Amino acid sequence: MKGKVWKFGDDIDTDAVIPGRYLIMNTPEELAAHAFEGVRAEFPKKVQENDIIVAGNNFGCGSSREHAPLALKGTKIGCVIAKSFARIFFRNAINIGVPLLECSEADRIDDGDILEVDLATGVIKNMTKNEQYQATPLPDFVRGIVDSGGLIEYAKKMVR
Repeated sequence: MKGKVWKFGDDIDTDAVIPGRYLIMNTPEELAAHAFEGVRAEFPKKVQENDIIVAGNNFGCGSSREHAPLALKGTKIGCVIAKSFARIFFRNAINIGVPLLECSEADRIDDGDILEVDLATGVIKNMTKNEQYQATPLPDFVRGIVDSGGLIEYAKKMVR
């Protein structure tokens, strides 16, 4: 995948991803219209399909609700790359079908950079800076869940 970077810092909590007042909304598309609006007001209006979120440590900390990864799914981002993720957010995102990569060099990536990401190998190419980084690739079965669109669709496929 190839996309433009939206850069965030450390400890981006689920309330920053989707403010609590929008939890009454049910669909990824409804939630996406308010993603990050409290920390980057332009994000919901300007994010493009396959854009990439890059962050520091502990992305997705806070509550265990699934609304945050649902909002991200609704934005149609390509993936989220962070130095580390809150574990429950990581699992919720995978279960919903949002691809995530942990990369210790995420701080070398800047807002607006163009990245090419290979989820299978974890190779991240920064086309803007002509640099390459290595993320921890997702195990095959986890990538299978993401590629299926989430755990429910993956389970349906396995049952068939």
